Amino acid sequence: MAQRPLYSRPVALAGLSAAALAFAAFAVRARARQAEQDNPPTGRLINVDGIQVHYAEVGQGEPLVLLHGNGSMLQDFMSSDFVKAAAKRYRVIAFDRPGYGYSERPRSTIWTPPAQARLLRSALLQIGVSRALVLGHSWGASVAITLALDHPQLVRGLILESGYYYGSVRADVVLMSGPALPLVGDIMRYTVSPLVARLLWPAMIRKLFSPAPVAATFGDVPSEMAIRPSQLRASAAESALMIPDALAMQSRYQELSMPVAIVAGTGDKMVDLDNQALRLHRALSGSSLHVVEGCGHMVHHTAPNVVMAAVDTAAQAP
Repeated sequence: MAQRPLYSRPVALAGLSAAALAFAAFAVRARARQAEQDNPPTGRLINVDGIQVHYAEVGQGEPLVLLHGNGSMLQDFMSSDFVKAAAKRYRVIAFDRPGYGYSERPRSTIWTPPAQARLLRSALLQIGVSRALVLGHSWGASVAITLALDHPQLVRGLILESGYYYGSVRADVVLMSGPALPLVGDIMRYTVSPLVARLLWPAMIRKLFSPAPVAATFGDVPSEMAIRPSQLRASAAESALMIPDALAMQSRYQELSMPVAIVAGTGDKMVDLDNQALRLHRALSGSSLHVVEGCGHMVHHTAPNVVMAAVDTAAQAP
């Protein structure tokens, strides 16, 4: 009886693994296409320097620009009671930041806060906004600050919600950065990462809102859009950039010359209140501080009136 070659079993296993990965990639692509069919653009698509940018707006008055956090999209803001209230007095403009929702994120660019600020400035000028109040939530707060530092003529007032302003040691950031790695990250994003993200989504959302309950308004945020491979890559890349960006920026905060309102919730599981919001408030002597007890990270959902008050404070300041 002829013996089977010793290498036949490893080769067979490798073939099965490759087939499993190919099937997973096909399934992930199909789910991503279905998510986009189920959730078409809710706003307007514009071409900014060759890049597709998606934004939605509601209301009339002074422009109020909203920049969402890592892993999110403009529906996070647009579904909140905060936007419903703000639209009564402001022209509210919410962007999908590069790589999220329906805004593109070319791989030829490292999308640091300065790079995103340049793109968003061009987008605002293109839609006729030359001066505005700017609100940034979480990672979006870093983009909002950079927009104010690098283009101060555009930002009349700054509202910073649940931001990360000072670099610190964070193991979770390293773990979340994997899908941004070349090649290995690409394989992860089209195979295991969407499945893992789908399983962890409920727990992740509870952590974002904790110690407050998850707001009913957040139910309008499409989870399947958030776990598409393209958006997972954007989220992982921003996790990797979070600490170095904060370290690079924190020496410039004193340059902020416009009114600054800082919003935060106690018990926030994503950023430490004392080391972030309170420290920034101490560094900016003219800033206003709006802290909500037991609110967590998603203040615009759980305490929309407080965020509204912060916007008004920045708008009414000299």
